[in-house]
Formats: sequence, structure tokens, C-alpha cells
Amino acid sequence: MGLVVQKYGGSSVADAEGIKRVAKRIVDAKKNGHQVVVVVSAMGDTTDELIDLAEQVSPIPAGREFDMLLTAGERISMALLAMAIKNLGHEAQSFTGSQAGVITDSVHNKARIIDVTPGRIRTALDEGNIAIVAGFQGVSQDKKDITTLGRGGSDTTAVALAAALDAEVCEIYTDVDGVFTADPRVVKKARKIDWISFEDMLELASSGSKVLLHRCVEYARRYNIPIHVRSSFSGLQGTWVSNEPRGDRKVEQAIISGVAHDTSEAKITVVGVPDKPGEAAAIFRTIADNEINIDMVVQNVSAASTGLTDISFTLPKAEGRKAIDALEKQKALIGFESLRYDDQIAKISLVGAGMKTNPGVTAGFFQALADAGVNIELISTSEIRISVVTRADDVNEAVRAVHTAFGLDSDSDEAVVYGGTGR
Repeated sequence: MGLVVQKYGGSSVADAEGIKRVAKRIVDAKKNGHQVVVVVSAMGDTTDELIDLAEQVSPIPAGREFDMLLTAGERISMALLAMAIKNLGHEAQSFTGSQAGVITDSVHNKARIIDVTPGRIRTALDEGNIAIVAGFQGVSQDKKDITTLGRGGSDTTAVALAAALDAEVCEIYTDVDGVFTADPRVVKKARKIDWISFEDMLELASSGSKVLLHRCVEYARRYNIPIHVRSSFSGLQGTWVSNEPRGDRKVEQAIISGVAHDTSEAKITVVGVPDKPGEAAAIFRTIADNEINIDMVVQNVSAASTGLTDISFTLPKAEGRKAIDALEKQKALIGFESLRYDDQIAKISLVGAGMKTNPGVTAGFFQALADAGVNIELISTSEIRISVVTRADDVNEAVRAVHTAFGLDSDSDEAVVYGGTGR
């Protein structure tokens, strides 16, 4: 038996009973002959509560101190879990991200992992102990400050440790039984996927699927670390995410892997942009200089009478005000007329590697939306994904309509959501 890395989300360790249940599962893996490294998130809604508390004290919390505050949640989880494991007769050692050797850049609140040097973790394993690591955090390479990795950071921590330790698998435990063809909170007949490729999972994650975050999948693909997504509330097999199906099983890649949606984005339209070389570059250089990630971009055909065009793009709602302020400061230089901001939008994406060899998928997608009375505002495509922006109020109906139209509805019982957050 080899080394496994297990990650448990906040819903899995939300209370004392949850922590004891997780401890038993970890000890069972140890008894089965595995070396076990565990990555934990903060308990339940602890991180959200800490964020709310910080905003009550300061409207704009300083990055360094904000990170110092937020990492407290994972430290609580790891210590309590170590205590629970010891109570079951096994030795466990807990480590902060810094102690575990998670080295990051210096960007507070959304740092990226540069390297993992898990010397202390290896020592703990060699001594026969279970190693427990606080997820979501690391230490900056230059200033040695505590940093956090942003949303989904614990998943990324787990995969990074799995790669550094040459683990057999990274098990991501959540409150659903695996990756589904759609969010089971929205589509009750969503079907669990037994196996999905890194590429399809990366597209689903980038499009709003909450079970895995795209940075985690990206890291796993780069280092070829198989991920097993499963529930900590049941003993069922989950979803394997890898280059190839596990073992001798032959799984034919489906034409459509799933439907994802995202309501966390906003749309900015830059109105009246001079239609000449360099204008789009100036707009998006301004956005990039403020470390804001954008998603979809659409430029209208310029009006012949004015020589002006409009450029629309989507970005995280949390970055909306920063983007507007940055563009307003460059208004004279860029020469646009005005800005429009809309945070009542949603993105719906259809994902599947088989799409590129199956004509009619795009037409079927748009027809399903039309039949549901859903208007499309923006469109973006790749070889294995079609994404559209619609009104936020229409998103649930749109997802259900597309899911049914492509035959993804399950014939069996409704999907079970044990916790309620999808993490």
C-alpha cells in the first residue's frame, strides 16, 4: 500500500461529530496499510465568519493581517482532528502550511504555490505518524509572511502535497458523492460521473462547478496526480479525475460531460472605444496591472458613422469596483465614452470532449435555451466548451433545460447532498 493524501472540506469537519467521523475514516486508511497525509479546511463557515468580523473592524482589511486572521480557521481544524485521531489510538502530528513546506509568492489573499518542501511531513510519516496539514495557506518565499491561496486553496494544497510526496492518489472529500453532470442542488436528476478526464474537469471547474477548483485540477494535470472525489458522509465510490480510467475499466468518453453555471461574475462594458489598434490592449493592460482576472470578452462591430465600438468582458464580482476605478483613471488616455457595470448575470457552460466531433451540439444548446425563454447576452467557445451569459434570474431554469435536452438526467434516485455547500 502506498501513500495517500486526503483532503476534507469545511462541511466534513463542521462540528465535533464530523471531526470524529473524519478521524475514523483516516484511521481506517492507516489500518489498511497506507501512509496518510490529511489536508483540512476550516470548520463549517468559520472562514466566512472571520471575513465578516474583519470587515466590521476595517472596511478594507490589510492583506498581510487579513491572511494572518484567516489561517486561524484551518489551524483549529487540524489541531482538533489530531486530537481525535490520538483518541482512536494512533499518532498524528499537525502542521501549518509554513511548517509543511508550502512556499508561495507574495500576493496576499490569492497567493500561488511556487514550491513544496515537505521534509517535516516525510519525517512524520517515516516515524509511523499520520500527518495533518492546514490547507489554504503557505509562506511567502521572500518575506516569509503567512499567505493564503484564495478560494479552493485547500484543494490546491492537497494536490501540491500529493505531487511533492509522489502519492498514489489525492482523495478530495466533500458533501456530495462525486462530480455530477450538473449541480445537484439545481438539477435534482443530475448523474454522478464515474470517470472524467483532466481536460473536461478543468473546463467544468473553470465554468463554475464547485466540487473542484480549476487551480487544483490544473496542478493535478501538470503532475499527473489522480484525484478521487468522494463524500466523507458515505462509503460510496466517487468520481475519478485522471488522464485514463483507473484499473481495467474501459470507460468511453461521453459526448457531453456536464453543465456548469457560475453566478459569481459581473460584466463591464466599455462604451465608445475608438476602433483602432492598441485600444483593446490599453483596456486589458489596465485590468492586468491591477491583478484582475477576466473571463469572456466580446467586441461589437464598430459603427461606420462614428468609428467607435463597445467592448464587454466578464470578471469576478469581487473585483468589479477595483476594475471600474482603474479604468476611470485611464479614461482620458484610452478615450472611451463611459462604463456600464452589471452584476446580475450568470454564466452557463456545456462541456464535453466529444463536442468537437459531433455536429449539432451548438445548435442543440441554443435551442434548449430558446425553448426555455432564456436570452443570451454573450457567447464564448472552445473545442470542448460552449459558454453563454444570461440574466442571473434565468440560470436555474436554463441549466435544467440544457441538462434535459442533452439526455443527462438520471433515471435513478435524486442526487444526495449531505452538507449543503458543495465543498
